[in-house]
Amino acid sequence: MLVADHLIKQQMHTPDRIAFSENGRDTTYRSFFVNAGRISHVLLHHGVRPGDRVCLLLSRGIDAAQGIYGILFAGACYVPLDPQNPASRLAYIMGDVRPRCIIGIGACPEWCDASVEWIDLNNPQLFGDEQHGDIDGVYRSSPEDLAAILYTSGSTGNPKGVSISCRAIDAFVFWSATTFGIGKEDRIASLAPFHFDLSLFDLFTGVYCGARTCFVPQSLTLSPKKLVAWFDEVAITSWYTVPSILGFLALRGGLAPGQLPAMKRILFAGEVFPLPGLIRLAQALPHVALYNLFGPTETNVCTFWPVQRSRLETLESVPIGGSACEAELMISDSGELLVNGPCLMSGYWQEGHVQALDHPWYHTGDRVSRNDHDELLYHGRMDRMIKSSGYRIEPAEIEAVINRFEAVRGSVLVGESDPICGQRLVAVVAGKSVDLEALRAYLKQNLVAYMQPYRFVQLQAIPLLTNGKVDYRAVAGMI
Repeated sequence: MLVADHLIKQQMHTPDRIAFSENGRDTTYRSFFVNAGRISHVLLHHGVRPGDRVCLLLSRGIDAAQGIYGILFAGACYVPLDPQNPASRLAYIMGDVRPRCIIGIGACPEWCDASVEWIDLNNPQLFGDEQHGDIDGVYRSSPEDLAAILYTSGSTGNPKGVSISCRAIDAFVFWSATTFGIGKEDRIASLAPFHFDLSLFDLFTGVYCGARTCFVPQSLTLSPKKLVAWFDEVAITSWYTVPSILGFLALRGGLAPGQLPAMKRILFAGEVFPLPGLIRLAQALPHVALYNLFGPTETNVCTFWPVQRSRLETLESVPIGGSACEAELMISDSGELLVNGPCLMSGYWQEGHVQALDHPWYHTGDRVSRNDHDELLYHGRMDRMIKSSGYRIEPAEIEAVINRFEAVRGSVLVGESDPICGQRLVAVVAGKSVDLEALRAYLKQNLVAYMQPYRFVQLQAIPLLTNGKVDYRAVAGMI
C-alpha cells in the first residue's frame, strides 16, 4: 500500500473515527476522504494529470491536509509553500517547480504567475454540493512517483527542492508506526509546518495507524505553560518536534513529574539537543519515552537513538544512535556520514524536472564517529551549513541577499552557539556606510523568519586569507 491508500483503508474500516482536529473543529476519516476527493475532482477538472506539481499556499491545518491528500488522489505531487515567506522566495519556487495549479484561500496573490491556475478553496462555484467518495476515482501511484517536493535552504543562493517519492514516505511511515508503537487510540500533536520534513509524520503516520492528529494552535507556541496545558487538555500521546521547542518547554513550561499523564512518547530532530536541556526534560517527564531522530531532508530519518536516562549524566553529547528506516550507513575516510536506503530522496528538483542522484550513497556533509556502544555521534558539519531552531540553513543564501543591499561590500554569516535554538545567526557585514536598521528592514522583506540574523557585526572589510578566500577563523574570532 502507498501513501493515499492508507486513508482509503481507514475511511472504509473506521469511517466515524476522528482523523484530524483543529481549534475545536473535528473531521472524521470519511469526511476527510470525501473532502480530499472533492479537491481531487476540481484539480482534474483544471487539467491536473499524474506527475504534475500542485502548490499549496495554506497554513498548517485541516484544510491544508485535505488539499495534500486531494493532490495525491489526483496522482500529482504536492509542493507546500509557507504563506509567511517573502514574495520573492515564493515566486522563485513557483518558477522552479512549474506547477499546474496553486491551492489557496481568497484572492490570488500578486506574485503568482498569471499562467498558473489559482484554486480558491472557499469558492462555492468550484466545489458545489456534490460528493466525491468513490475510491475508483483515486489515482493508483507507483512507488517511484513523486509525492512531495520540499524546498530547503540552498548553497547557490536560492532554495532547492528535495523530491520525495511515494516509496520514501511509505517506508518512513511504516518504520515510524512500528518502531514507536503508534495505534488507533493515539493523539498526535502537529506543530511542524508542512514545508518541513517533520510534518510527514503528522500527515501520514497517524492516518496509517488510524490515530487522531491534533493541530497545535499557533498562538500557543510562544507561551510554554499554555502549550503544556493544551497538551494535557487534549490528552496528547505523541509529539514529533525540534529540540529548541522542547528545551524552551522544559525551561519555562513548568513541567514536573506527574504532568502530562497521557503523553507516551516524544520524538525530536532537526538540530542538536543540548545535553542539559535533554536531562531537564527527561527528569520532568520520567514516564515519557524520548527518541533522538537524525537525518537531513534528503534522507528523512536515517538514524535514531532511544534516550537512555541512566546514561545521560555520563554523556558528553547526545548520540544519534543506529540505523533507522532500514538505512544503510557508511562513514567515509574523512568521517562523513553516507546514507543509502528506501527513504532517500529521488533527487533535487531543478528547472522543471528531477535531477536524479548519480550515486546510490548520499553524502550528508555531517561529520560522525562511533562510540564504545557502537552508536553514532554527531560532530558537526563538514561545510558551512548552520542548524538553527530545527532548520538547516545555507549561509550562501542569506549572504546573497545581504550582498545585494546598497553599500554592502561583502558579508559572512556565522552561527553562534545557543543553548535553546542550537545556533543563532550572526551577519558580519563589510562597508563603511551600511545603514544596519535599513538592512534589517530589507532582510525582513526578502528572507524567511528563521533566516533573519539576530545581530550584525560591521567591519570595513571581510578578513581574507593569502589566497584571497574568506578567513572564517578570523571572522569567528570577531563575533
